[in-house]
Amino acid sequence: MTKNKAKKKPGSSTIAVNRKARHEYSIEEKFEAGIELLGWEVKALRAGKVNIGEAYVFMRNGEAFLFAATITPLNVASTHVVCDPLRTRKLLLHKRQLDRLTGLIEREGYTLVPLSLYWSKSWVKAEIGLVKGKKAHDKRQDVKERDWQREKDRMMKHKAR
Repeated sequence: MTKNKAKKKPGSSTIAVNRKARHEYSIEEKFEAGIELLGWEVKALRAGKVNIGEAYVFMRNGEAFLFAATITPLNVASTHVVCDPLRTRKLLLHKRQLDRLTGLIEREGYTLVPLSLYWSKSWVKAEIGLVKGKKAHDKRQDVKERDWQREKDRMMKHKAR
């Protein structure tokens, strides 16, 4: 018996990446969360009209919300629905995860930042990171390490020839 394998669509399942977060913060842990979206937002995400560079996650009443993520409505969006690009969107996490994250944020000074948005089958998921802000010397150290890694790769490439 053979199983029917679903054909993958060409292209990446990644919708948006927050490059700034990887530079500005040190990422301690990553979580996958679902996002509560409206119909026009899903269509805009399929078109790639999203920006999560300035977005962050905050906790209120034991729930997580994505704030300041811009989803630009399409030109052909419905006129009877008010399209708010900066609408606060609810994140869907397990209760235990929410309780743990709330404790870490309140007691230990962590922040939650969206790292990327991607498709998981037909659902939009957000990869959120539990992060702490980097100091200027931490950023400089990361740049030095990246440059040294690039230089090592270059030397190894030339030695292999």
